[in-house]
Parts: sequence; C-alpha cells; structure tokens
Amino acid sequence: MKQFSAYRLAGLGLLMGGLGLRPAAAQQLGGRTVFPFLDLPVGAQQAALGGMSPSSRNDDPTMLFANPALLNAEMDGRLALSYVAYVADIKQSTAAYVFNTEKYGRFGVGVTYLNYGNFESYDLAGNSLGTVGVNEYTVGVSDSYTKGKFTFGATTKLAVSSIAGNRSLAGVADAGVVYKHPTADFTAGLVVKNAGFQFSPYPGTERGPLPLDVQIGASVKPEHMPVRISLTAHHLQQWDIQYLDPNARGTLDASGQEKKPTKSFGDNLARHFTAAAALVLSKNLQFRVGYNHLQRRELRLDNTSGSAGLSFGAMLKISSFQIDYTHATLQAAGSSEYFTLSRNLDSLFKKKE
Repeated sequence: MKQFSAYRLAGLGLLMGGLGLRPAAAQQLGGRTVFPFLDLPVGAQQAALGGMSPSSRNDDPTMLFANPALLNAEMDGRLALSYVAYVADIKQSTAAYVFNTEKYGRFGVGVTYLNYGNFESYDLAGNSLGTVGVNEYTVGVSDSYTKGKFTFGATTKLAVSSIAGNRSLAGVADAGVVYKHPTADFTAGLVVKNAGFQFSPYPGTERGPLPLDVQIGASVKPEHMPVRISLTAHHLQQWDIQYLDPNARGTLDASGQEKKPTKSFGDNLARHFTAAAALVLSKNLQFRVGYNHLQRRELRLDNTSGSAGLSFGAMLKISSFQIDYTHATLQAAGSSEYFTLSRNLDSLFKKKE
C-alpha cells in the first residue's frame, strides 16, 4: 500500500503534466497563463534560493511546494507557518505539515492563501458599489516514496481564484524525483510543476493553460567547506522565454534610424537559470543568497535594474523552533519579506506525556 499510494499520485502528476505540456509550450510567459500565483515561492527558504530549488533537501516542510520528492524523514511531525508581505496590501499565508504512516507512507499537506486586498467597485454609471475582495488559494496533499538513493513524490491540489465573488477552479499536480548521494552532501532533483486543467474559468472568459514549469537542479556542499551551492534550470519545456515589448522605443543609429531591441541567445539562456548559495555556520545558523536572472530581466525598470532578482535570507534555530527570514527584491519600487516559523509537533506532545 505504501508504494501504491506514492506511485498513484506520481502517475496522476505525470499524466496531468502530459496533458498540460502541449498548450503551455506554445505560450510566452508573461500574462499568458491562468493562476500565475502558483509560480510564487511560499516559504522563506525557497524565496532565498532564487524562488525555486527542486534539490534542496532538509527538514523544512514548505519545501514540498518546490518539489514533492523533497519530502523526507527529517520533516516528519513538523509544522511550518509562513507569511509573505508583498508590496501594497498583498499578503500571503501558508501552512504545511508532514507526517508518516506505517501503512500508507509519508504525506504532506499544504494550504496557501494569497490576499490582494480590497478594491472599490463601480457600476457602468460610475456609482460606487462598495469594496470587493480578491484572493487565491490552494489546498493540496503530497506523498513520497524512497527507493535506495531516489525519492519519488507527487502533489495533487485544488486551486481557487476569486474576484468579487466570482470564482475559477483548477486541478493542479506536481511530480518529481530527488537523488541523494549516499555519503557526500549532494542532491539532484527533477520536478514537473503546475500541470493540470482549469475546470471552470471566470464568467465570460475562456480556459487557459496553467503556468507549467519543468525544473532540474543540484545542490552540493563541498567537504570541509561551510558553503552549500545550488543551481536550477527552469522552464525546460520551452526554450524561448524572452519577451520584448513591441511598444518600447529603440535607440537611434548614426543615420537616425530607430533600432529595436532584438532577442539574444545568451540572455535567453541565462533566463533559464537561478543560482544560490548558503553559508552554513552551524546546524542552527545559516545565511543565504539567491539570484534569478529571469526575474531581474522582467522586473527591471527602463533606467535601472536595482536589485531585482536578488534575495537574501537567514535561518536561526532557537530551542525547538526554526525561524527563516528572506528579503527578496522585486524591483526598484518594492520588495517582499518572507517569514517562516517551524517546529516538530511530535516532540512537543511527547514532553507532555
């Protein structure tokens, strides 16, 4: 039953990935998919590692959102609560819990809720109708199964988007595999994220593709060095992820002719990668830094890039609690702050016995 449960979820994820691959491959990234919030990192650690890391295997339950195959024994009994403060009134809250059963295997449950705040509503004549809320959330279950050096995992979840009482629903699945070296501190991961189908679009709109993303990455900590390095390649299902604004003004050459920007092989290649490093001072203290080139190119202003695409974080363990914090720069006009608090609940209950 333990193997069957994990394989069944993995099969569902891969099947939905196959269904979602064709429509997404023909789309550009920006604004061409529904439920784009599925791409957002939900935990401080994931955000500090460039927003994605399918290979960072540790005891943080929020990492199941990065790759369900990251579920492992170190997470058993742990509860993580995460809060993200974006620009303006946009807030995101997440809860993740992992537990192990002898009969059915290891499971993780996750809920994330994104609130965009309240907006003024008006009728066609311009009369105020009061305020309306806009929010999105997912509820999901993850399962994993370990066989030797490999862990297989899958997540199935329901995604809901709500605007002024109107709702859109989608079924979403992630499926992945993680390889862990038996002796060295080295892991590699592959994940298919956000595969699925929009069950019901908003009234008056058509169904759209979900933000499918195929990622592969590796994390390594050289022996006797306090640094762990991670590198991730993303959007492997689609080579061209560059976007050039057709309305952007180009530069003038010597003859006064306008020269529009053109796509670059090197820039497009770099957009497929994120890089991160963690300074591991002890098991209780870490500092992290990440860089996402795609985010930097898409969120830069015309006259400056600022610190867009860069993220800085830290992890501190105090007693039985683990605190993670990350500052991620969106662009020159704003940034986001991530806070994650986690604890092992099993040890809490055992002390009360």
